[in-house]
Amino acid sequence: MDHIYEPERTSEEQEIDLLNGRLKLRHLIVVVAVAEQGSVVRAAQHLRLAQPAVTRCLRELERILDVELFVRGPRGVSPTFYGEAFLEHARAALAELRRAGERITDLADGRLGTVRVGTLLAGSSQLLPRAIADLKRAHPGVTVLVSEATFDKQVLRLLAGELDLIVGRLTPLGDLGGLRQIHLYSEAMRLVARRDHPVRGRTGLGLGDLVGYPWILPLAQTALRQEVERAFRAEGLDLPEDVVECTSILTVRTLVRETDMIAVLPELIAAADGDLAPLAVPLEGIRRAVGVTVPQERSPTPAAGLLLGYLRERAAALELPGGDQNRFSRARVSAESVSARSRMTS
Repeated sequence: MDHIYEPERTSEEQEIDLLNGRLKLRHLIVVVAVAEQGSVVRAAQHLRLAQPAVTRCLRELERILDVELFVRGPRGVSPTFYGEAFLEHARAALAELRRAGERITDLADGRLGTVRVGTLLAGSSQLLPRAIADLKRAHPGVTVLVSEATFDKQVLRLLAGELDLIVGRLTPLGDLGGLRQIHLYSEAMRLVARRDHPVRGRTGLGLGDLVGYPWILPLAQTALRQEVERAFRAEGLDLPEDVVECTSILTVRTLVRETDMIAVLPELIAAADGDLAPLAVPLEGIRRAVGVTVPQERSPTPAAGLLLGYLRERAAALELPGGDQNRFSRARVSAESVSARSRMTS
């Protein structure tokens, strides 16, 4: 070392402020390199800097701290008492910065992060669980938070930034601005009852034959409820009087399995439960478009973008009862999903 720093500190001086902008990242890098290499010359070579630049940086740091950090010996330089103390913190600070960079990279690549999903009845039975399973297999570090509620409640959370996306029936947005909807597939709504329900086996069954039984209907404020009401009015019928309003699929399934209740359910949900079966009473014109609702202006996080890609793939692979076909071709959806994931990891 070609200098000996003479501290100017007095006992009455205040403690050092290292957050006033004088301390730079290069000071931490240089002091750690000098300590690890054992000389200014080797540190300069290691950092690919000129020796005078390393010496100047070290002197700046010693003036900031007002202490001597290294002493020269026969085999190079070694940290002083103050140098050892500062090096401990410098190494810790550099390590934290490296970890911060690694975490940002992981978040950008979708290896880490959190996806907040709002789900409706339409997407909660097969589409969303399968897409989440795909995501977790490929990116186990991603956390997925799922909450179920009606669309009117979910959309407020989406607009407030509390959700990344909503999966389920695509409800008309009306005057709601700032949202975009992505159609994934369409399916029919069916009247469903348990397999040994009293009406089974009756010929010429119509909607009027079912009014006297207890029903499970969607909540009054939902678009599906309005469509069911129109179907009854088209037949000249009033709604059943014995009604439970419910959107919880677990509750609906249990009630239908264990009672004479009749429910309006998406075809995929009805087909997935061996204890339930559709009734031979069509609900004309009641279909549901299933997809994803996202903010129009807010770009998805990398993790949310990955989940959206898996949702597209799973929607394309669904085998819909009755031979219904998705509007998206499987090749197109798969290509879009691969492209989206490529962008997330590039």
